[in-house]
Amino acid sequence: MSAIEHAIPSGFRRTLCIFGREFRGYFTTPLAGVFLVIFLFLTAFFTFNVGGLYERDQADLRPFFQFHPWLYLFLVPAVSMRLWAEERRTGTIELLTTLPFTTANLVVGKFLAAWAFTTLALLLTVPTWVTVSWLGDPDHGAIVVGYLASALLAGSFLAIGSVLSALTKNQVIAFVICAVVAFLVLLCGFPAVLDIVRGWMPGSAGDRLAVALSSMSALTHFDSLMRGVIDLRDVIYFGSVIIGCLYINVLVVDWKKAD
Repeated sequence: MSAIEHAIPSGFRRTLCIFGREFRGYFTTPLAGVFLVIFLFLTAFFTFNVGGLYERDQADLRPFFQFHPWLYLFLVPAVSMRLWAEERRTGTIELLTTLPFTTANLVVGKFLAAWAFTTLALLLTVPTWVTVSWLGDPDHGAIVVGYLASALLAGSFLAIGSVLSALTKNQVIAFVICAVVAFLVLLCGFPAVLDIVRGWMPGSAGDRLAVALSSMSALTHFDSLMRGVIDLRDVIYFGSVIIGCLYINVLVVDWKKAD
């Protein structure tokens, strides 16, 4: 074992081992190619055809990023649904749990592999950034923050989907429930929903409830980052969702293992 390997904690090495196994697994099936093609096609379609990138006559990528929350509603569950449901369906989860890995190693390694895969899909859209830079003089700092916001949103949905995938052997059920939960997480910050809350409960109580709902919405924090400024509260929100869901994921896997 090399000096570098000695310097890496054993728990982290085990997590990296799971990460490598899972990440390579995406490219041994048609899933990777299908997902990447669909993601790139839809982002281009919504950016140029629906968002009117050229017609806006502005050098920015807002039309590109503003559709990501809604694309992730369907594309991210397609990745997360297989994380645990497939392992439980094929019975390989029993084999994994007999190996010298903790449940946390398995959960974090699988999640990081899925997040790396979706981040790879996001990075493949960099030519759109190059196109905007060629057409004008965009705020590159705002674009970098936009990519960060998109990656954090995808990570949050993946963490939620990972928990739900661990609850069932059926990938279709995991997909549908993840899409519904992710939609609700976005919906509670939608302006129309907040207006309904204020109308249903007028006065300061309605305003406080609307603020509380808005603070729990991924859409609120995503839009906040889309202004081009990294607010620590937004980063803490996404980080809390990811860490909290991974912790629940560990509990669920241990619970199912005991069944």
